[in-house]
Amino acid sequence: MTTPDKYASVRYLVDDVQAAVDFYTKHLGFQLNTSAAPAFADVLRGPLRLLLSGPASSGARATPDDATAPGRNRIHLVVDDLDTEIDRLRGAGLSFRSDPISGPGGRQILLADPAGNLIELFQPAHSRPAP
Repeated sequence: MTTPDKYASVRYLVDDVQAAVDFYTKHLGFQLNTSAAPAFADVLRGPLRLLLSGPASSGARATPDDATAPGRNRIHLVVDDLDTEIDRLRGAGLSFRSDPISGPGGRQILLADPAGNLIELFQPAHSRPAP
C-alpha cells in the first residue's frame, strides 16, 4: 500500500461533471482542485477530496452495470447552524431529499447533487444555537 495522502477521497459518479463542480463549489464551500471535464474533476473541502467522475471517466467505466445508481451512502458535512444552511440553500433554489430530523447526536437533513448523490448536512447537538 502507498502512504496515505493528506486527503480522504470519495468518488461520486455524476452525469454532468461541470454541473457537479458548480453545485459543490457554489453551494457547499468546496474548491476546484483539478478538472478534465467532461470526464473528471475533483473538489476539496478540508480533508475531503471529492472525485467527480463522468460517464467517460475510467472510474465510471469500471463500475459494474448493476451498481450504477446512486447508493444510500453519503458524504457528511458538519455545519454550525442547520437552519441557516437550509434557508441559504433553499434561497438558492435547491430542494432537499428529507425533512430535518433530530437525534441524540444532533440534527441532519439530506440534499442531493445534480446526479442524485446524497449529502448529509449535520449540526452536532453540542453546537446548537441558543433558542
